[in-house]
Amino acid sequence: MTQLSVLELAQRTFKLEIDALLALSQKLDDQFELACDLVINCKGRVIVTGMGKSGHISNKIAATLASTGTPAFFVHPGEASHGDMGMITGDDVVIALSNSGEVPELVALLPLIKRLGAKLIGFSGNPNSTLATSSDAHLYCGVEQEACPLNLAPTSSTTAALVMGDALAIALLEMRGFTAEQFAFSHPGGSLGRKLLLKVADIMHADERIPVVSPETSVFDALLEMTHKSLGMVTVQDQGKLMGVFTDGDLRRAIDKDIDFKNTAIKDVMHKTPATIGVDQLATQALFTMESKKITSLVVMQDKHVAGVVHMHDILKAGVA
Repeated sequence: MTQLSVLELAQRTFKLEIDALLALSQKLDDQFELACDLVINCKGRVIVTGMGKSGHISNKIAATLASTGTPAFFVHPGEASHGDMGMITGDDVVIALSNSGEVPELVALLPLIKRLGAKLIGFSGNPNSTLATSSDAHLYCGVEQEACPLNLAPTSSTTAALVMGDALAIALLEMRGFTAEQFAFSHPGGSLGRKLLLKVADIMHADERIPVVSPETSVFDALLEMTHKSLGMVTVQDQGKLMGVFTDGDLRRAIDKDIDFKNTAIKDVMHKTPATIGVDQLATQALFTMESKKITSLVVMQDKHVAGVVHMHDILKAGVA
């Protein structure tokens, strides 16, 4: 046997697993459609189970299902025999993984699952196995050869089961019409969740944190308010109605004009048509508006009144950008 380089060994593994997946994709049949129908019509949850390496794959499949609109969780078959069967009800669908389809810990659960009335979807590489023949829908995940040169370590077979789980999850996602916003609700801590869920109201400066002066306030006093609130701007309001804003940019222009700050009213130098955004708008929309208008803050409006101010720093701190 010719000795292969490390890179050639890696490439061989890639090729064997890719070939296994391509061959498996050609063997998909109406059992896959049946499995999808069982899950779509499930009134309970999806429980995914498997031993050893299949257990690790089961855990990942459960996580993928749960994050794409199909409530699911993993149950260890060994623990199920010692109390965790109580986590499964007759309204549930069980997805059981075993390459051989004959793992004792899993096979022991099959009569109990049937007695409960739960539906069973089996993933295995043996269509004549106990798991396959006991299943309401059987998804064949067999491979001709493991990537392991000894043809022993679960490699191609676990990859096949993992991809079959992904295929099932994505098919269900499409069938449910699952949206990006729904995905974000399952991932509130991720960047997508923040972009699709975080609203201006969640990060704006409100109430006493809003820099505000009246139209007759002197530029000097307005600057004191702007400095105190540290947002680089001040809103000019008349009984809650927005009249304009005065920003750092307006200050530079006022300095160029040599304006008497103590004897000039802010209404005479303010920007009378400031950019605003609704309180229920997404923070991403605020970011887009700021970037397109080359500004660093927006007045937040609600029912034609000032509700707050959102600054570019608030958006960056929230991790939306």
